[in-house]
Amino acid sequence: MGRDTIAEIITSIRNADMDRKRVVRVASTNITENLVKILIQEGFIENVRKHREKNKNFLVLTLRHSRNRKRPYRNLLNLKQISRPGLRIYSNSRRIPRILGGIGIVILSTSRGIMTDREARLEGIGGEILCYIW
Repeated sequence: MGRDTIAEIITSIRNADMDRKRVVRVASTNITENLVKILIQEGFIENVRKHREKNKNFLVLTLRHSRNRKRPYRNLLNLKQISRPGLRIYSNSRRIPRILGGIGIVILSTSRGIMTDREARLEGIGGEILCYIW
């Protein structure tokens, strides 16, 4: 069976955030690089750097955490995969969902590349809904 790279990066980031780890390493592909660019633009990830180990490329992500230790730890990232290899979910530009009234973002794979819901609405294009982030 094929690997679902979107599920792998979402699960890696979610697990690192729940375990309060600051750094997470994911495999480097075109899809993961585009997802990470969006996460950096939206402020969910602080930093990213490329790492090469035994002829394989990895992305090393630095997650953004709150440093207030007086209160109990609260997850900063909530990620949910929508489209998967067994069930693809598509949407036109008018039916792209809004997450928490526009606070969260929807990441779509469109004919013009991977973009957020705001960009897709501005350009008037739809596509495959990859994941929700809030």
